[in-house]
Amino acid sequence: MSSTAPRVRFAPSPTGMFHVGGARSALYNWAVARQSGGTFVLRIEDTDAARNKPEWTQGIISALAAIGISAADPAFEGPYFQSARGERHRAAARELYGAGRAYYCDCTREDVARRTGSQHSGYDGYCRDRGLSPEAGRALRFRTPDEGETVVVDLVRGTPAFPNAAIEDFVIARGDGSPVFLLANVVDDLDEGITEVIRGEEHLSNTPKQQLLWQALGARPPRWAHLPVIVNDRRQKLSKRRDKVALEDYLAEGYLPDALVNYLMLLGWGPGGDREIMPCEELERLFRIEDVTASSAYFDVRKLTAFNGEYIRALPEEEFAAACAPWLRAPHAPWDPADFDPAAFAALAPLARTRVAVLSEITAYVDFLFLPEPVHDDPSWAKEMTPAAGQLLADAHAVFSALASWEPDTLKAALEGVATGHGLKLGKAQAPVRVAAMGRTVGLPLFESLTVLGRDRTLARIAAARQKLAAMEAGDAG
Repeated sequence: MSSTAPRVRFAPSPTGMFHVGGARSALYNWAVARQSGGTFVLRIEDTDAARNKPEWTQGIISALAAIGISAADPAFEGPYFQSARGERHRAAARELYGAGRAYYCDCTREDVARRTGSQHSGYDGYCRDRGLSPEAGRALRFRTPDEGETVVVDLVRGTPAFPNAAIEDFVIARGDGSPVFLLANVVDDLDEGITEVIRGEEHLSNTPKQQLLWQALGARPPRWAHLPVIVNDRRQKLSKRRDKVALEDYLAEGYLPDALVNYLMLLGWGPGGDREIMPCEELERLFRIEDVTASSAYFDVRKLTAFNGEYIRALPEEEFAAACAPWLRAPHAPWDPADFDPAAFAALAPLARTRVAVLSEITAYVDFLFLPEPVHDDPSWAKEMTPAAGQLLADAHAVFSALASWEPDTLKAALEGVATGHGLKLGKAQAPVRVAAMGRTVGLPLFESLTVLGRDRTLARIAAARQKLAAMEAGDAG
C-alpha cells in the first residue's frame, strides 16, 4: 500500500437495496483502511435525483453498520454527498476548458451517427478544432491525447494498457453545464485525498478516462483495484432482477452479520490454507488487496447457509435466544403473543440451535409449543398416518397415560415397548407420534419436545390425531 496511511472510499448510489457486491467492496475497502491506520470515506453519489430516495441513503448507512462498518469507528469518515459539490465540479470543468484540455461540441447523437454511419460508433472529434465558445446546448468534451497509451496500475489486474487512439473525446459536462459522473467522481476523489480506488470490475472500462482526468487536473492518480465480478450458479453476473442480491434480505431471513462478512470476504480472496470460517477481526488482519483474484467469484447460497449454520451453532445459548427474538413475535410468529412461553422456548433452544441454518427457521421448529393445535404438514400426514398408525397411536396413548414420570428417558422406553409390540424399530414408531404431537416428521428430538409440551397436551393431540385418522378412514370406506 501507500507509504502514507491510505484513504479509500466507498461511493454507492442510493438507488435501491444494498447489493451484496457493494457490501463486498465496502468490506475490502474497510479492511485496507483499518489494517493500516487509514481512512474509509463514505460518499453518497446522489446527483441523479430522479433515481434516489433519502430512505435508501439511510438504508446504505444501516446496512454498513450491520456488517461492522460504523461511523463510530475512528477510521470512518463521512457520509459526504456528491450533490452538495456541484459548483466544485463545474469549476473543474471550467479549469479543463481554460487549460485547453477540453472543448465545446454542438454535435447531436444524430450528427455523430450520420457522419460515422453507425448509431453505435464513437465520437469522431468533429468539433475538436472548431473553437466553439460556451453556449447553452453545447457539451464539453475532454481532449484525449492523440498518441501513446494510458497505463493503469491495478492491484488486482496488473498494468492493463489502453491505446489513447481507442479512447474517444468523451463528454465531461452536458449541454446544460452539469458535469457527468466521470468528472464528478474524479474531482471528489481528488479533493477527498483518495489514494486507492477499490471497486467492482464493471468500472474498469471507465478507468483510463478517469486517469486522464486526474492527470489533466495536475494530480497523481490513485492506485486502482478492480474486484472480480460476482456470479450466480449459471455463471451470470448477479442481477437484482433475477437473483436475491440485497444484503437486507439476507439479514431479514436470519443470516448473522458475522457469517455474511466472513462469506463475502472470501468472494475473490482467501487467507490461504483450508480454513475458511474465522473471526471477522482475523479476516480483516489477514486481508491483502494484492492477493485478490481477477477471476469471477461464485455466490453460492448453499455455502453461505452452511457458514451461517456454523456461526449459529457457535453462539452462546443466551445470544442464540436473543438472536431468535424477532422471529418469535409478530409478524413472523403464527401464534398469539399471549401463548408464547419463554421458559418453554428456553428449554428447547439448545436443541434448536444445533439444527437451524438461518434464524427464520426457528419458527417452524417451535410452533408446536405455542399453537393451540399443531399445523399438520400434509405430506407428513399422508406418509405416516396409515391405517396401521391408528393402533400404534392408541397403544402409545395408553402407555404414556400410565407413566409415573414425564421425562425423555421414560417416554422413550415406553415407546420402545410399543414399537416392539408392533414389530417396528423405534424410528418407525416415532414418526406417527411426532406428526400427531408436532405436525411434522422432521423437527427437534421427539422425547425432549414431548417433555416440554407436557403430558396433557401430548395425550390430547395423540387422541385428536386418532380421531382425525378414523374419520378419514370412515370417509374413504363410505
